[in-house]
Amino acid sequence: MDPFVVVLVVVMVLGLVVPVAPGVQRVVDGAADVAVTVLFLVYGMRLSTREVWAGLRNWRLQGGILASTYVVFPLLGLLVAWAVTPLVGGPLAAGLLYLSLLPSTVQSSVAFTSVARGNVAGAICGATVSNVLGMVLTPLLVLWLMSGTGSTGGDTAGHGLDGLQTVLLQLLLPFVVGQLLQPLAGSWIRARRWLTLGVDRGTILIVVFSAVAAASSAGVWGGISAWTIVALLVVSALWLAVMLGLTWWGGAALRLPVEDRVALLMCGSKKSLATGLPMASVLFPVAVAGVIAVPVIVFHQLQLVVCAVLARRLALRD
Repeated sequence: MDPFVVVLVVVMVLGLVVPVAPGVQRVVDGAADVAVTVLFLVYGMRLSTREVWAGLRNWRLQGGILASTYVVFPLLGLLVAWAVTPLVGGPLAAGLLYLSLLPSTVQSSVAFTSVARGNVAGAICGATVSNVLGMVLTPLLVLWLMSGTGSTGGDTAGHGLDGLQTVLLQLLLPFVVGQLLQPLAGSWIRARRWLTLGVDRGTILIVVFSAVAAASSAGVWGGISAWTIVALLVVSALWLAVMLGLTWWGGAALRLPVEDRVALLMCGSKKSLATGLPMASVLFPVAVAGVIAVPVIVFHQLQLVVCAVLARRLALRD
């Protein structure tokens, strides 16, 4: 098992079982906010603007990735959330809907595309554009599709408006600043993968602990059983299988070459944990964000395992 997955599980368990005083919780929440801001600043400095523009010429591939991420996934998310609410409850069903509104991953999508001998440049562009647009599209979709459900445990409409403003200041602004600094610092950042990996994973761990601990203090974990987690795994597996099939055969319908189909498969079927958890901490009340995060974490781990196997198999093609 990936050591980071083990650490992530340990952090979640600590958030569940270790009592956190209100004053300590405020410190942890503040640290999470700072970590999220640093994360998107590093994203901005790391991603070359030239890579984005180079990949934009392949409009069928990029259009396919965006349609999969922000049209097909949300439509399926509405259906899945409605269907599984009696099975897993409203808050977790809301987490599944929130999952469907997230951008694609960057690192794993590109890495798996490379392993599978796909269009790496197209994957870089598609995943990057997906994440940049997601900074605005995801909170807007959350505000539109989740504000009236009541399943998030609070005034999501009002909180969503505040969250959108916070996303623009806490996520988009640091990213823009990072892009402005990219000509000066981009090469230095990209040459130190350990730094970006540390910021990426460190932010996830802080955000997860903050959200889970707050949820534990609020008593929201009482209704989540082992059976519920199993149900989430089954639902996520079926959902991922559908998305993998739609992106692969959709690429054939778009008459994409096999290398582009691989990029569409890897980028269009994934959802970003690194972006999803920080955004959840901004868009939802802290206690609610802990429950919202559970389907995101479950789906993310499953997609890594499945796509790693697929990438190896695709690499063996003639």
